Amino acid sequence: MKWLLLLFAFQVDAADKLRWGADIQSGAPYSFKSPDDANQIIGFEAELVEALGKQLGLEVQFVQNTWEGLVEGLKRRDYDIVVAGLEITPDRAQEVHFSQPYYFSSELLTVRRSVNNVKSLEDLKGQRVATLEGALAQRILKGYPVETVGYTEEVNAYSDLALGRVDAVLLDEPIALYYGKPNPELKLVGEPIGDLAYGIATRHEDSEFSAKISAALEKLIRDGTVRKILEKWNIWNFKTAYAWRMSPAPATKPMAYEKYLESAWLKRTFSAKLAKYVTFLPLLARGALMTLEVSILSMVLAIFVGLLIALVRLYGPRPAAWLALAFVELWRGTPLLIQLFLIFYGLPHIGIRFDPFVAAVIGLGLNYGACEAENYRAGILSIPKAQMDAAQALGMSRGQSLRHVILPQAMRVVIPPVTNDFIALLKDSSLVSVISMVELTTVYGQLASAYFDYLGLGLLTAAVYFLIGLPFVRLSRYFETQLQARRMKNIPKVL
Repeated sequence: MKWLLLLFAFQVDAADKLRWGADIQSGAPYSFKSPDDANQIIGFEAELVEALGKQLGLEVQFVQNTWEGLVEGLKRRDYDIVVAGLEITPDRAQEVHFSQPYYFSSELLTVRRSVNNVKSLEDLKGQRVATLEGALAQRILKGYPVETVGYTEEVNAYSDLALGRVDAVLLDEPIALYYGKPNPELKLVGEPIGDLAYGIATRHEDSEFSAKISAALEKLIRDGTVRKILEKWNIWNFKTAYAWRMSPAPATKPMAYEKYLESAWLKRTFSAKLAKYVTFLPLLARGALMTLEVSILSMVLAIFVGLLIALVRLYGPRPAAWLALAFVELWRGTPLLIQLFLIFYGLPHIGIRFDPFVAAVIGLGLNYGACEAENYRAGILSIPKAQMDAAQALGMSRGQSLRHVILPQAMRVVIPPVTNDFIALLKDSSLVSVISMVELTTVYGQLASAYFDYLGLGLLTAAVYFLIGLPFVRLSRYFETQLQARRMKNIPKVL
């Protein structure tokens, strides 16, 4: 009954909100953490969605997801719309419904400032060109004799270009203006390449809702609201102006762009960075709490599943033992990332749908349950078979023998590897970001890409991981000591 009430409350709450999916990690100028206030999401798409919400009379609610999972998350009904620089392409239009475009643009080529012999893609024959995975630019590069290097974060592509790891970057005009042009080591070259248009994605079956979104967007375009937003972020261009039959000359100053350059690209002193890190601690603490919740619940599930599988494999009937062995080999022999994708995005296609938190716990729990099964099996087998025989000779059943004689001794053996597995699970919990979970690593990525500080924030995040894992290591050592002391106490003294 409690779950039904929660579900009903969620449905009522969702009906009053415009749930919007995007990836704010490395998301300037679309949607990203404000360099001035890490609790605020800013960007031209963030402002566009807020304007849509006001037009529709709905409160806006942001839902984080990875770029690759945005369309699948929409189809799962994790949110109502996707506004994330999603280019309108024929194959995407088969999966989701697109509104009319809210922005038109092209791809821009960026190279190192010291390079003078590259003016177009033809000049990069045989060289490494970086772009975003799944973006239109990646498809364009397939038509050229270059080595395409795909990235999941735009900022990393431009960082690698500055470091000489790639020879050029081809990405959308807004991305190039925010990550390529301001970098003193890089420059934009050549003419704009190709044509692209961004649209608001909705589900095909929500035709009435899609019509409302399109009507609201059309009104915002016609009354000049969208133009003001684009000008504010310095991305108003000739293509968009031509499509809407407006003047290409900006009517307002790009105040948001100028402020972004001052804040994000500002060279801060060490003391200023430390002061900024202090303001990040509440965000990192919330991410750490989510990481801890997922990890503890996953480990509880892993311990239960692992012990059950180990006992079935050792003492169950042969068909059940074979199934237990198959479970171990399947979950231990396939990547955790693939398992999370299958649980979260694959199962809804056959009618099984899990909340991101539940999917994360199930995925991590079953994966580590397979590992725990082998730990427990090894611990049980380390106990001499004669002890089981002796316990049964005293009139104990097999179950009583396991519970009172074998398992207590086996637990003492498996505590160290179980602790190691929990620490590994704690770190592997960072993978749940691919199923729209905002945990510690996700928070780190969002902050680092907004402040261009991967080193300092990375060390701070690593310290948080260390601190939340250390108590469990100490607790494990305490239990080992206590069990060893109890064992020595029960050994008869030889005179």
